[in-house]
Amino acid sequence: MDTFIQQMINGLVLGSMYALIALGYTMVYGVLNLINFAHGDVLMIGAMAGLTILKLLNNVVPGLPGSVQLAIAIVGAIPVCVIVNLIIERIAYRPLRNAPRLAPLITALGVSILLQTFAMIIWGRNPLPFPPLLSSESMHVAGALISPTQVLLLTLAATSMVGLVLLVEKTKMGRAMRATAENPRVAALMGVDINRVIVFTFAVGAALAAVAGVIWGANYSSIQFAMGFTPGLKAFSAAVLGGIGNIYGAMLGGILLGLIESFGAGYIGDWTGGLLGSQYQDIFAFVVLIIALTIRPSGIVGERVADRA
Repeated sequence: MDTFIQQMINGLVLGSMYALIALGYTMVYGVLNLINFAHGDVLMIGAMAGLTILKLLNNVVPGLPGSVQLAIAIVGAIPVCVIVNLIIERIAYRPLRNAPRLAPLITALGVSILLQTFAMIIWGRNPLPFPPLLSSESMHVAGALISPTQVLLLTLAATSMVGLVLLVEKTKMGRAMRATAENPRVAALMGVDINRVIVFTFAVGAALAAVAGVIWGANYSSIQFAMGFTPGLKAFSAAVLGGIGNIYGAMLGGILLGLIESFGAGYIGDWTGGLLGSQYQDIFAFVVLIIALTIRPSGIVGERVADRA
């Protein structure tokens, strides 16, 4: 039972990070019908920017509490990721809005490689240690252990997701985003500034990626230039599982995928008689993606976006 609860906690932590990343995919897809495969690398930029800010803080104002340092790192990483994402949107995606769907997809892959290359040039190719900012003493919950970093991660993820839901459902910009996702041509005729909505969507997605990037580094204590590739693919799988184009689906898919991966890693040895170990946990995300696309391509929640083909 203790193992079950521990895997549950680990799955919720991992799933929360997947959900934050998946929201960036699903929001962009909702308004542009585009899969931004460079989104995982925006997460990497956020982690790298957060680490750089932490190093500057220790040089300029040493001795700050770890929670304050982490908050400053997140706040500082957000504008960096927003600027990077807006540049990507303006240069790489905007000229291709009316192009065949394959063109922006290939462009997204190219942007991903470029971001990784630039990060390797700036920060180097070797893994970088992310400093421990919070206490390493874990708390006991029903026989399982949860660290202060994981508690903070869950809190930040939940706050970010609730904030996004309120933004989309309760604000004027949120209504404009939903109108654009439903039918961009009709929304434009009704006075919605489509370019402004798209730019705002990319900015919000980048902010969520920045939060996910910094807390990813804080949770795993190591970052490197290619760190965004695998989480990005898994978050895309989560978005498809939940229903890409639907923010509730992205949240649900992220949490479910984290739980599936965590329980799979914890019990795969028992299931296979010791043939496979926890190091094979990455297979679960892609097995889930294959099953989801085969059985229910629209995802668990289903897609709200109208077919614009």
